[in-house]
Amino acid sequence: MSKYAITVTRLSKSFKLPTERSWGLKQAIFNRLKGIKGYEKQEVLKDISFKIEKGEFLGIVGRNGSGKSTLLKLLSGIYTADSGKIKVNGSLVPFIELGVGFNPELTGKENIYLNGAMLGFSNKEMDAMFDEIIDFAELRPFVHQKLKNYSSGMQVRLAFSIAIRAKGDILILDEVLAVGDAAFQEKCNDYFKQMKKNKNQTIILVTHDMENVKKFCSRAILLENGKIIADGKPKKIAEQYLGLF
Repeated sequence: MSKYAITVTRLSKSFKLPTERSWGLKQAIFNRLKGIKGYEKQEVLKDISFKIEKGEFLGIVGRNGSGKSTLLKLLSGIYTADSGKIKVNGSLVPFIELGVGFNPELTGKENIYLNGAMLGFSNKEMDAMFDEIIDFAELRPFVHQKLKNYSSGMQVRLAFSIAIRAKGDILILDEVLAVGDAAFQEKCNDYFKQMKKNKNQTIILVTHDMENVKKFCSRAILLENGKIIADGKPKKIAEQYLGLF
């Protein structure tokens, strides 16, 4: 079996950004004849390659617009790459955007099972995880209330608890430590301290907090303008990141 949880090979992704509207068919034909496309191609990731070993705690850092979130969505299967390959070895659980996969009209319990189904888990598997999820989130008294009655902090706790208790081989987290109240952030910190010692799960964390990179990560990657410009020890990568400003 491969020692790598994820292998990324020559990955590229771009988006088409509209530059102007074509009012009617006549204008569209005129623009076409004049060579005006009506959109601008934005290259977000440019031919990047890297590997993540099983059990690694990888930090992905970079300035806004460097391609971090796009990379996570590609790894999670939300976006499709223009070119290149992603090989995932194991089950992957993404925690990228709060509220994705939640239905405000369903109860907390129903949303736990809904999210589990979206992640590929059966009801039986979610039955085994349910108590851990709801207790970590500290939401047992509210589990039968509709999600629309939850505060944003309660929704964060529920979503994060589902992500970390879903027993995936690979956990993808985007800025999770920046949300929630101080007590919940401390709980996240305690969890990550445990996971740093656990070599059975691979964690990918995108963050702008270099202290968290140095504290939790075993390795870090620095993105700039859609390319990997550094890959190595967290302390060194954190210093290079801060040097970009």
